[in-house]
Amino acid sequence: MKFVPTDIDGVMLVELESMSDDRGSFARWYCEDEVSSAGLDPVGVQINFSTNERAGTMRGLHWQTPPHGEAKLLRCIRGAVYDVAVDARPGSPTLGQHVGVELSAENQLGIYVPACMAHGYLALTDGASVLYQVGAPHHSGAERGVRWDDPLLGIDWPAPVAQVSDKDRSWDLLDDLAQLAPLDSPTGDL
Repeated sequence: MKFVPTDIDGVMLVELESMSDDRGSFARWYCEDEVSSAGLDPVGVQINFSTNERAGTMRGLHWQTPPHGEAKLLRCIRGAVYDVAVDARPGSPTLGQHVGVELSAENQLGIYVPACMAHGYLALTDGASVLYQVGAPHHSGAERGVRWDDPLLGIDWPAPVAQVSDKDRSWDLLDDLAQLAPLDSPTGDL
């Protein structure tokens, strides 16, 4: 595994280091020792699988507040998605900034998203499927979210959004980026 830093501290692109021969190829998908050696939190507590019937399906943007933050390692194993991580960490110098990357079965790229980062993706193909490992169990009471189309975030999605869940559509728009991660709240409540 090769970890490539992005403009946001802790968000890493994860490239597979494949070995190939006449049978095909082999690559290590995940290694806790390599993740820890890169200074990242392990993501071996839970594995989730998401399918998307149609291109244009939006999932996110959401995150878990401390102490239930979930670090994630995501890969698209069928089709393609545009994956976005938004910094929602209290006191972060990059609060509200985002990293976006196309993940596809073809490019085999992964993204590591630290805890307390708003995360979501847009399916770019019909049948896009995402497998993601998570570093903590999900706690619904700690979930927060922000709209994918919030003008303060300025995310330039590469395709039209055609389908969104009622929950993701109902997140409030921000009046100020500080609403992502208030410093005066120990749990990051909005």
